[in-house]
Amino acid sequence: MTTTLPPAPEATQPAPGAAARAAATAAPAHVRPVIRFRSSRPDLLLCGVLLCVILLVQGWNITHFPTLSDDEGTYLAQAWAVQQGDGLAHYTYWYDHPPLGWIQIAILTWIPSLVAPETMSVASMRFAMLAVGAACAVLLYVLARRLFLPRWAAGLAMALFGLSPLSVVLQREIFLDNIAVMWMLLAFCLAASPSRHLWHHFAAGLTAAVSVLTKETMLVVLPALLVTMWRHSHRDTRKFAVTGAITACALIGLSYPLFALLNNELFPGEGHVSLIDGITYQMSREGSGFILDEGSGSHGVLRSWLYYDTVLPIGGLAGAALLLLTVRWSVTARALAGPALVVALLTLVAMRPSGYLPAMYVIQALPFLALVLAGGAAIMVHAVLERPLGRVLPTVPRRTGLVDGRLRLRRLLKRGAFGAQTPTGEARETDAPATGRAARATRLTALLVLAAAAAAYVVPRWYDGNRAALTADANAPYRAAAAWMQNEVDDPARTRVLVDDALWLDLVHDGFEPGTGAIWFYKADLDPAVAKTMPRGWRDLDYVVSSPTVRRDAVDLPGVRSALEHSTPVAVFGTGEDRIEIRRISPAGGAQ
Repeated sequence: MTTTLPPAPEATQPAPGAAARAAATAAPAHVRPVIRFRSSRPDLLLCGVLLCVILLVQGWNITHFPTLSDDEGTYLAQAWAVQQGDGLAHYTYWYDHPPLGWIQIAILTWIPSLVAPETMSVASMRFAMLAVGAACAVLLYVLARRLFLPRWAAGLAMALFGLSPLSVVLQREIFLDNIAVMWMLLAFCLAASPSRHLWHHFAAGLTAAVSVLTKETMLVVLPALLVTMWRHSHRDTRKFAVTGAITACALIGLSYPLFALLNNELFPGEGHVSLIDGITYQMSREGSGFILDEGSGSHGVLRSWLYYDTVLPIGGLAGAALLLLTVRWSVTARALAGPALVVALLTLVAMRPSGYLPAMYVIQALPFLALVLAGGAAIMVHAVLERPLGRVLPTVPRRTGLVDGRLRLRRLLKRGAFGAQTPTGEARETDAPATGRAARATRLTALLVLAAAAAAYVVPRWYDGNRAALTADANAPYRAAAAWMQNEVDDPARTRVLVDDALWLDLVHDGFEPGTGAIWFYKADLDPAVAKTMPRGWRDLDYVVSSPTVRRDAVDLPGVRSALEHSTPVAVFGTGEDRIEIRRISPAGGAQ
């Protein structure tokens, strides 16, 4: 006779919670809902509304504020040279920055320059930067959603980035950093692609290389990009994805030294510029001091940043610190580990005791500061709304994703896991829903009060920071000086003028000879090709347009300093340190 044993209870009817634990253990890490931005109407609507507001604020009064800078004029003049087919720069290209940056500016300004070539000046061409700013804002929103931030947090990141007075002022200007940030944000979006296609990761490497070749300092951000790609790639193809991205980035990046090698300009030599010389110059630039030393130039740059906005820099640093400290326990912190690492790396570079800190350096950090600040806010909101009072939430397995964790939380609540315990250890289910609703209402009220307090703190300060950008006219002296040179100089084709690059293109459009008639003042002392056309030095010049930039840097340029000393002002526009003087050079050597 065959005896049949009854089946064990666990074989046919698993113990309560056993199946859930098994499923949680087998579930892949970070199981999140896939967000398809293009098919999400709420996301499209929120992003579109915020984009319109950002473009309105950044575009209003864009030609009048901030003051035109020599760097803007230089990049636009180099873009003009590319458009004209005169080479990579309006003077000898000496490998100060990779040329890809102003080649892109040439593309951005090509259409308006075809319509009205005489208006291709720094002020009017700032409108081309609105397209770059719009792309950065949209990419930041997409990145936030791909890193699993809730919709409100993604909108917060976009608003923080686009409406901060620092962004409003610096994103208007024609800086290579703005274009480089656009490409790096695209690289992060591709690295965090929900599709996890290998070609997305290869494309991330390509766009990262384009970002570095636009502004070489973006090289610092690449380790954080790899962290994002590693965390958001599929584990079965992760090695292939990272290897392909690194290979693509390296191949595109090496095209720059290859270009120099093919032109016999890689190594130093007599009679030509070289890439090695350019790198040596950049690495040997005099430092601006430690950023926390009150007497240093770097500290002055920091004060200028905080003058416009304290919320984004300080709040972003706090958000990055929170994310990095909670990366072991928070799913959101792990998803945002890459952007938080960007902020940390850029901060460490800025704090070098002997490093050089330019004012536009913060542009590279702005979108990531906004993203980690919004991420930190999302963590705090989630902790306040979801963490139970009195009792601790039973531990959810570490490999349980957000969706599984919420499902289990609902089951626990239904079973009264957080209600008062009876003497027999069973939960009184009748008390749990009422207690939960009251606690959630209390937390929600507290969050609304905190949000109102934050808005009351931020809005007045941002209003003050943006008011000058929306109303002030800082470029009236430049416009007046350009008009005087156009109307008062009888024979511009035979007139030689020292001028900064902010006015260089204006003079070229007015008939001054590019390069030797309208002379970028640095080249009078530093370019041998220009010096050959001035055998008598300052005596071969007719005018010098003395702007704040010219007066500041003339200390280290003996030819420019002599031209200022042997000239007399014939027109002055503006007052104080911001004035612009048009000075006629006296061949007899008289000065005033």
